[in-house]
Amino acid sequence: MTHDPSAPSAPSAPSAPSAPAAVLQLRLVVETDEFEAALSFYRDALGLSEQAAFEGEGDARVVILDAGRATLELVNAAQRRMIDQIEVGRDASPRLRVAFEVPDCRSTTAALASAGATVIGPPVETPWRSLNARLEAPAGLQLTLFEELGARPVEG
Repeated sequence: MTHDPSAPSAPSAPSAPSAPAAVLQLRLVVETDEFEAALSFYRDALGLSEQAAFEGEGDARVVILDAGRATLELVNAAQRRMIDQIEVGRDASPRLRVAFEVPDCRSTTAALASAGATVIGPPVETPWRSLNARLEAPAGLQLTLFEELGARPVEG
């Protein structure tokens, strides 16, 4: 069979998209007017280690703090309302909330409250077996602190 060059050509099949490059890091960038207070809170009170710091012209400053493993948690409105009800007892979340896993939710909540955070929901056990607290923190962020409690023992 020969090809007739004057005949309309069939549309070519779309090429399969190439796999995206793997994401290596999630970095949340937060502007704050209270730079020193926010730095002290997140680095010194919460214990995030300083990974890098840079200064530029016009008093430009950035400090990158290591927060361990990062995940992106996407929720719909119904799930957000359920989480708010469990952690705070009312609708309380802004569109973006930052959650930190900590080894001891109660003591970390107390330490961050002493460092200037406002507790809006004290530590409470969730149905998914974590101990969660909610705080208003420097740099205009609402935080959830969570401690994984592990599986419940099987009763026999």
